[in-house]
Amino acid sequence: MSHKSPPLYLGEFEILILLAVVRLADDAYGVTIRDEIERETRREATLGAIYKTLGRLDLKGYVATRLGAPTPERGGRRKKLYRLTAQGGRAVRQSLGDLRRLTRGLGSELEAL
Repeated sequence: MSHKSPPLYLGEFEILILLAVVRLADDAYGVTIRDEIERETRREATLGAIYKTLGRLDLKGYVATRLGAPTPERGGRRKKLYRLTAQGGRAVRQSLGDLRRLTRGLGSELEAL
């Protein structure tokens, strides 16, 4: 008997944040995540929305955090850095796969929208 993992559902903004975390690698923290999303999607995002979503993703086990070194430009404060976990990677792959399957063969229909 095979055991199938439960589906891992992500909202659109969660997907954007997780993809930004992957793109930023070792430099993924609130400000750089917001800047990456705004630069690549031309959508504005508040830091509050970014941090609220990162907190939710952390609770789900999709991101892990660590504290970076203190920096003078931050008044000696440390950055909270984020990285994608294996479970977060599975959730992103599943969500993107679902979108690809739903859009397969809809080229002309999507162009007409």
